Amino acid sequence: MEHRTLGKTGLDVSVVGFGCAPAAFLKSDQEQAANLIEALLDQGMNLIDTATSYPGSHEFLGQYLSKRRKDYVLVSKLGQRLGGLDAPPWSAEVVRVSVERALMALRTDRIDVMLLHSCDLKTLQNGEAMGALVKARDSGKVKHIGYSGDNDAATWAAQQADVAVIETSISVVDQANISGVLSEAIKHNVGVIAKRPIANAAWRDINSQEGMYRNYAATYTDRFVKLGLQPADLGFSGAPNEAWPEIALRFTLSQPGVTAAIVGTTKLANAEKNLDHAAKGPLPVAAIEKIRAAFKQADPQGQWTGQT
Repeated sequence: MEHRTLGKTGLDVSVVGFGCAPAAFLKSDQEQAANLIEALLDQGMNLIDTATSYPGSHEFLGQYLSKRRKDYVLVSKLGQRLGGLDAPPWSAEVVRVSVERALMALRTDRIDVMLLHSCDLKTLQNGEAMGALVKARDSGKVKHIGYSGDNDAATWAAQQADVAVIETSISVVDQANISGVLSEAIKHNVGVIAKRPIANAAWRDINSQEGMYRNYAATYTDRFVKLGLQPADLGFSGAPNEAWPEIALRFTLSQPGVTAAIVGTTKLANAEKNLDHAAKGPLPVAAIEKIRAAFKQADPQGQWTGQT
């Protein structure tokens, strides 16, 4: 599998990483999920993304994957209010305790990348949360820090000296961050992890979307319809449900500045298809240009902001 350097961190990461949100929120069988991740690790995937707000995700990784800790780069996120702690979200105390709890639950002595999880621009600029994260980095509990989010907040974060990694939404139906966030990330050598690169399968029937993903899928599905694109328009054959996952993932990984794309799934067959898609390399330039042009035509006023 292709690997890229995650910006100024110097970390070598696979272009496709595993996102733990589905395994956490959909309450999949933990042993089955662990076997899935181990199979991906054996095939060269070495990037795992999780968060304090994913229920039981840290504990799951600690129990089942700590034995393979040397085999993957661990990315997590924090900042929201913590149960059992009387402190406001984005406070220094929440950041400090979140890091301590994460280390214990993950059964590790370091977290490779820790990100502030989708706070707004005002909170970022206030500096308390980022300052606490800097302290955690300087103490050696986390190696690199950054921000997970979109739009103006992510663009601003990418310009900050302490920020080494940005996680942001980039897909065929979520292109607002391409011009803003990615350009600043390239300028400041910030690693970029693309979230939701396959756009919650926006080409599928909305009624087939599960639980927490339906809200994202509804917006993405509406945008997808308005793009008015078919796989054949981009030089691809086959049924849309078969062609679009490849088109979408390769589109995201083709964007200059993107280091890796995080894809969450509970099915090994789907995960291995994603690895195969990524191995085909960038989309043809003509296909990328058609997707970009369709997005701009469908949203001429630039109202389709990145979904946080």
